[in-house]
Amino acid sequence: MLYSLHVKNLALIKEQEIEFSKGLNILTGETGAGKSVVIGSVNLALGGKADAGLIRTGEEYALVELTFGLENDTQRRLLEEMDIPVEEDGTVVIQRKLMQGRSISKVCGESVSSRQLKDISGILINIHGQNDNQELLHKNKHLEILDDYCVDALLDLPDKLKDNLQKMKELETQLEETDIDENSRLREQELLEFEVNEISEAQLLAGEDEKLETLYRKMVNSRKISEAAFGVYSMTGSGESEESASDIVGRAVRELSSVVSYDSELEDLLSQISDVENLLTDFNHSLSAYIKDLEFDDEEFRTTEDRLNVINHLKDKYGGSIEAVLEALDEKQARLDTLSDLDAHRNKLIRELEDQKEKVIDLCKKISEIRQKGAKELTKKLTAALVDLNFLDVKFEIEVNGSEENLTAKGYDDVEFMISTNPGEAPRPLWKIASGGELSRIMLALKSVVADKDDISTLIFDEIDAGISGKTAWKVSQKLGELSKAHQIICITHLPQIAAMADTHFMIEKGLDEGRTVTRIFSLSEEESTKELSRLLGGEKVTEATIQNALEMRKMARDSKGIDSNDN
Repeated sequence: MLYSLHVKNLALIKEQEIEFSKGLNILTGETGAGKSVVIGSVNLALGGKADAGLIRTGEEYALVELTFGLENDTQRRLLEEMDIPVEEDGTVVIQRKLMQGRSISKVCGESVSSRQLKDISGILINIHGQNDNQELLHKNKHLEILDDYCVDALLDLPDKLKDNLQKMKELETQLEETDIDENSRLREQELLEFEVNEISEAQLLAGEDEKLETLYRKMVNSRKISEAAFGVYSMTGSGESEESASDIVGRAVRELSSVVSYDSELEDLLSQISDVENLLTDFNHSLSAYIKDLEFDDEEFRTTEDRLNVINHLKDKYGGSIEAVLEALDEKQARLDTLSDLDAHRNKLIRELEDQKEKVIDLCKKISEIRQKGAKELTKKLTAALVDLNFLDVKFEIEVNGSEENLTAKGYDDVEFMISTNPGEAPRPLWKIASGGELSRIMLALKSVVADKDDISTLIFDEIDAGISGKTAWKVSQKLGELSKAHQIICITHLPQIAAMADTHFMIEKGLDEGRTVTRIFSLSEEESTKELSRLLGGEKVTEATIQNALEMRKMARDSKGIDSNDN
């Protein structure tokens, strides 16, 4: 559930902290007091569009912070799968800081992207506004609602359908590529034969180019290397010059050997200089062998150079490495084999495509059967819920019509909500007959039916009372009260019938603070709530009659929820 909302420097709000409760949280206030700012701030914190114009005039930033408490293991598991560090007690803090030109979002102290933020919000809360009502007029939304209802039965079928449909599309593309005329086929085949032969004749070996480049670099620079090596040898090799390192070290060894018998401490020094002499001897032998290997004949040089030219030409033409060239060879050989017997390949693709299409249709059929069964169940429950919401003679149907000519990633079904609110009239598409107030009630009915099938514990309703009044408003109030028994509900309303059902009642009002307009939100006591109900009932003037009406309405609400009227 949503424990609290903290807002700072946002629009007309200087700084506010709202602590919500379980059950039904109602927010009321005068028109223009800033009720929309409350829902807007929640939306902003959950990844809604950020507008620097929302920052309170004169301030550098705006801040919105939501504190949630996880209600079930599913929520915790989903967040942990997203690597969100949930507190041990299940507390999740979402914070968004809005500055000029940018915003920063954090969840439990970790920075997150707007995409991650929306995914997280979808786990914790469901916000319903008037735009959601309008979505009910679109058939795509009907399919989405039905699939959400059938989610437990559908399991992994939608994912399997998506994968198999993708394979079918790939086969269709491959089949289209075989539709070429004979002249085009022959031209492509001739080119492929040349390219395959060109690569094959080179008999490339992986890593060969690196070895040849090393050898070639050595050959090209052999004169410089030879001069340097001979120079070093002359400085270190014995007999090449009177001042070579070997001769000097040799004399040193002989001199020290002649006196070592006079002092035993000289033995270690003699041993060290003898090691130096041995190292120089080994070094000179190795250097001498290296100099002999530097001798390359012209034919070996040309052979290496020609081989490198062949390899580099193929790399430039077919890929940046020998591995890429060999991969290109495999692809070209496969395409050449296809073109060499195009009819057989085409027939093979046709058979594979027919088999794959059957798999897709079979999955669509299974999904459609689940939808049809779910549609009957949902129709029955929605009809009952609509009756509770004062649709006394309603006829509601969910049409599920499938066509194998309409294969999509969502199946082959066309789903549409049909409704009749007048006796004797056949159900017609929802978009043709539903008014704004009816859409609000239909959406509430849907929420009440599917609420138990998801793991979202907090629902927010903004203007759920649009276009309704009187008895219908009371029915909506009762439905919200019923829904709030198992869910936390936060609802903005202007109707006393709905406000009377509140478990916690908040007032939103506009005032002055240091000469500036501010919006304030605060919780009402039972007495204050009664006065606000009286205002909603009778306008600005609160009379004894409106107070009595408010008390009676409050009593009716408590009775409908089974609460003792004497409880506070």
